[in-house]
Amino acid sequence: MELSGLFSYFVFFLSMASVYAVLVLGLNIQWGYTGQLNIGVAAFFAVGAYTTAIVTGPASDNYLGGFGLPFVVGLLLAMVVAGLLALVIGLITVNLRSDYLAIATIGIAEIVRLVLKNEAWLTNGVRGISSIPSPFDELSGITEGLAYLSVLLVVVGGVYWTCERLFRSPWARVLRAIRANEDAVRAAGKNVLLFRVEAFVLGSMFMGLGGALYAHFVGFISPSAFDPMFATFVVWVMLIAGGSGNNRGALLGAVVIWAVWTMSSSMIGVLSDIGLLPDQLATQASALRIFLIGLLLEIILLTRREGLLPERPPKAIDRAD
Repeated sequence: MELSGLFSYFVFFLSMASVYAVLVLGLNIQWGYTGQLNIGVAAFFAVGAYTTAIVTGPASDNYLGGFGLPFVVGLLLAMVVAGLLALVIGLITVNLRSDYLAIATIGIAEIVRLVLKNEAWLTNGVRGISSIPSPFDELSGITEGLAYLSVLLVVVGGVYWTCERLFRSPWARVLRAIRANEDAVRAAGKNVLLFRVEAFVLGSMFMGLGGALYAHFVGFISPSAFDPMFATFVVWVMLIAGGSGNNRGALLGAVVIWAVWTMSSSMIGVLSDIGLLPDQLATQASALRIFLIGLLLEIILLTRREGLLPERPPKAIDRAD
């Protein structure tokens, strides 16, 4: 029984790490490639989750839904809706300086959260949407978990392959040049706004995909699931710790930080049970975990300031476009 429980936890761990890996790869396109300071990751994460929940979930008198579309269609629509939202936002904000872009995306993420919370006819408000179908509803228990994990790993592999191909392309070369010296790129005749919008939209589409994968994995979503602390801060820590600008670093950061996050929760529980952790700290376990994550990030930045896997130039020689 204990071995079975451990295996189930391992499947859950890899599944959540895979969801975060998709989010981090999307953020890496925006920040790692282009230097765009998007602090609104939670907005696109939530939009993707709610989109697939509405179009694939069962009918309800409490919220919009009941379209019964297939799982794959839900994923694609989640990417499309997140991309359209990013396009509207990007045309307005991506030309802002990094600090102003950060402020703007924080505000937009808060607007999205309030819409999800208050527009009950669309999202069921704070009660959330339940019974989100899994593509393997006919299976049960660990078999269903393994089947869905296989889908997650395939998706992560596809997103990683896409990001690697892009990193070696002339398109990404321009993005990295914009990150280094935007004025020089503009003087070379490149449409900086277009490239920045493209990177912002593509990264946000991957975030929407991550939200959709999360919704089908947990089967229930509500506005509280997309708290900026868990849907934005942790994603940024994963990217910075793993190595900004390096897709392998993004994957490594997702696994390492999620491991620290989950292990710290278990460790706090054990210390509390044996009396080594004061009651006042045990009741603030969430804040203590955030402190541990922040401490780990500081240690990584002090010892390896470019992350565990620093950015490296692509092996392939870029050709002029």
